[in-house]
Amino acid sequence: MNQIALPLLWPADAAAGDFILSPTNADAVRHLERLALWPVMATVLVGPRKSGRSLLGRIFAAQSGGTLIDAADRQPEEDLFHAWNRAQSERQPLLMIADHAPPVWSATLPDLRSRLAATPVVRLEHPDDALATALLDKELGARGLAVPSAVAAYVLARIDRSHVAIARIVDALDTAALVRQRGLTVPLARDALVACGFIDASSDVG
Repeated sequence: MNQIALPLLWPADAAAGDFILSPTNADAVRHLERLALWPVMATVLVGPRKSGRSLLGRIFAAQSGGTLIDAADRQPEEDLFHAWNRAQSERQPLLMIADHAPPVWSATLPDLRSRLAATPVVRLEHPDDALATALLDKELGARGLAVPSAVAAYVLARIDRSHVAIARIVDALDTAALVRQRGLTVPLARDALVACGFIDASSDVG
């Protein structure tokens, strides 16, 4: 599991080191690396909540000097239309971030629909086991908590494989460790899973 490493130097405040590269996001990163191959000066980036899509967008915009529009599917259509046209005329990339690909947006402006239809879409997927483990290590490590491999394996076998679920269990583990003033153990992780509703109180530790 690697931190993102794109060809050009990132500004220090772009937080590039916070984005973890994995097979679930590698295709999207590769597309952003190869700006010269874009068929138009615009791309739509979609992915689940907490997937790092906004962070990746900020990194890309800082590197490329392009425009980032987050929650693009909830922005005024006229604004998107003009931003798309401006990106083409100025040859500066436009990255639009959304929950879903443009067909789901139901844009009413015909000219915007045609432009979105010509725009590549790249996706960040739900985390695989390696990325989920790396996210647990990173997020809990930032809070001063080491994650024993037994704890990571126990937790990841019992939660949804989603960024939101990982964020919820990180908060619960951090809270439990603070309350009990102790490191992470399987029994503590079990209590955190119960508190989050991932398992019920009658579930075994094993």
